[in-house]
Amino acid sequence: MKKIALLLVLISTLVGCTLDNENKDTYSYSILPIDSYTLPPTFKLGETYAIKLKYQRPTACYLFEGIYYNKNLNTRTIAIQAAVKDNQACTTELPPLSEASFNFQVTSTGSYIFKFYKGKDAENKDLYEEVVVQVTP
Repeated sequence: MKKIALLLVLISTLVGCTLDNENKDTYSYSILPIDSYTLPPTFKLGETYAIKLKYQRPTACYLFEGIYYNKNLNTRTIAIQAAVKDNQACTTELPPLSEASFNFQVTSTGSYIFKFYKGKDAENKDLYEEVVVQVTP
């Protein structure tokens, strides 16, 4: 009988617990444009290169989440992924430029096309700066 009473107390304690989500930070996600980048003029087959990116966070509420990297044949589309704190009081003052980088391994001959995301135009279409880098043997 004591075991049943203890089990009932334990179950009622667990059922009575609620998750408090009111004090949790919530986030949305955004893609940020690349302000500038560093690429070598040519690639050598089999080598790995550090590609450096600089970008501007609109406010301090934008947090680096990662690099958007899409691969389609020899084309690489690149942007910055950011998490944005929702319901936060953010200053309108621009933070300093931020930097990110990734390693790019050259695995094929010919050339690579890099499309760096630059934002949107007046018609809300994505803008890219394209750079072609030739691969040398």
